[in-house]
Amino acid sequence: MADRSGFAAPSTPSQRNTRARWKDGRLVLGVLLVAATALTGAKLLSSADDTTSVWAAKRAIPAGSRISPEDLTRARVRFTSTDSAGQYVSADSRLDGLIAVRPIGVGEFVPKGATAAELDSERLEVPVSTQVGRLPADLAVGDEVDIWVAPKSAPATGADPPARKVWDQVRVVQIDAAKGVTGGMSRRQVLIGLEPADAAKLPTGLSAVALGEPVLVRRGR
Repeated sequence: MADRSGFAAPSTPSQRNTRARWKDGRLVLGVLLVAATALTGAKLLSSADDTTSVWAAKRAIPAGSRISPEDLTRARVRFTSTDSAGQYVSADSRLDGLIAVRPIGVGEFVPKGATAAELDSERLEVPVSTQVGRLPADLAVGDEVDIWVAPKSAPATGADPPARKVWDQVRVVQIDAAKGVTGGMSRRQVLIGLEPADAAKLPTGLSAVALGEPVLVRRGR
């Protein structure tokens, strides 16, 4: 209604919803979703950092052959422990002069025990057959062992003859599965690598092995 001056009466200003935006449930939900996404991404990145880069065989590598970069491909693996990762050749290591001491299959992560420096390639490989109970149950390729020979039977005098060491600190090159039974015990054949300096001991060592029973004592890993 207009007053006598001819001007309209001032209008009453409209009331706006002044509720603070931080109280808006949708905004809170959005913030929570962003935080959850960021946390998930951080966990994924952290998990990715736990992998180790190792060499894997791109093709079959025969025993005795030199390993070249063309034979290998890099693989990122998440190992359960540092010790497990340490059993394989790191992709950061140099391959100069590295040879395979046993066949390496396609796609296999290259174990350190399956390789040796080229300077070791002149070693002699000698098979040794022994009873299952006379070598460590978890003996693996690449382990170093001392080889002792124990007499198969006591002499007529009844005195226990002493065992004697025939080879010292030799490398295990190959281990065959348990097979055959002799005297109620299955046997394992272990291929050992003798350095050229040990060649002089070969006749004596083989004679001792033929007359006695080899015992493989592993060196500390």
